[in-house]
Amino acid sequence: MIELEIQALSERREGLLIEVGRLVVANGFTLQRQRLVQDPHGTLLTIVVRGPPRKKRGLKAALEACDRIISFDVEPFVEGEQRPHFAASRTPLVGYVPAPLPAPVVEAAAVTTPKPAPAIVAFDEVEPASLFSASESATARAAAPAREPVIKSPAAPEFEFILPEPSRPPVATAPVDEAPFVEVVPLEPDQVAVDKLHSKLTAEYPLIMPHLLAFDHSLAEGARESSLHLAGQHMGRWVFEREHAPLGKRDLNDALEQIGVPALSALAEIELEGSQLHIRHSPLCAEAGHSGCTFFSGFLEGLLGPALTSSELSIFAVCCRSYGADECVLALSN
Repeated sequence: MIELEIQALSERREGLLIEVGRLVVANGFTLQRQRLVQDPHGTLLTIVVRGPPRKKRGLKAALEACDRIISFDVEPFVEGEQRPHFAASRTPLVGYVPAPLPAPVVEAAAVTTPKPAPAIVAFDEVEPASLFSASESATARAAAPAREPVIKSPAAPEFEFILPEPSRPPVATAPVDEAPFVEVVPLEPDQVAVDKLHSKLTAEYPLIMPHLLAFDHSLAEGARESSLHLAGQHMGRWVFEREHAPLGKRDLNDALEQIGVPALSALAEIELEGSQLHIRHSPLCAEAGHSGCTFFSGFLEGLLGPALTSSELSIFAVCCRSYGADECVLALSN
């Protein structure tokens, strides 16, 4: 078996995880974990799948033919390695502010200062001794032609230049948060807590969700999934012996329709599509990244295991509401 990390880019988020999960299951792989992140480029999907190496080519062909996927990338999954999404927006450098653009240079037109008009001096006001003698002054005044008065024009106004404001540096956008995978060390189920819970669940069945939610939040993080799975197995086996044991053995499809759907409908809103059970509005999967689908998987194992003609029953979590899907989907096969 190999583990692959699939990164995909899509325009729309709604139903993306369910559709890709169905492709994964149909091509012989099981879904290990998934994540949806909204990005300016679109919806970034990251899933880790596990399956046979010979089916890798068929999985790639199915992803290539999916209309919802704009582009994708498939690489081997390495435990503990955090690989950034290939289509994620680039994160700007912290504290970097680009330098402002230089102000444009405007060449001012030359402004000529008007020369003052020459002073007009009348001959009758000044008598240059070097030109006329005292006896000739009267004759010169009579012979001098009359001059027209000079009207001084007002000085031209100076030009006012309006320079553009210097450009401001662009505001740096906030980086897109992309939460990395957080690996939790799995622990053994809390057997004592499961036994105490089982007595409460059988006493108040089918109104058991408040007890399950309190039980879920009381567990250590590493023991959550294993303890919920074990509690589901005990509860499913108890329901089978109480209500469905006389029905006898049957194949998987009949067991799902006649036993699985009625029993699970008492706990949540259920719809059966082929060999897939759709769980809507699961109270155990309301918190982001806090899936409770392992309880339903264990419940179906304890409920359907004694009723099947085949001794093998496989249940795969295709997608979960806590990881951004519209609903939780469990695929069953034997």
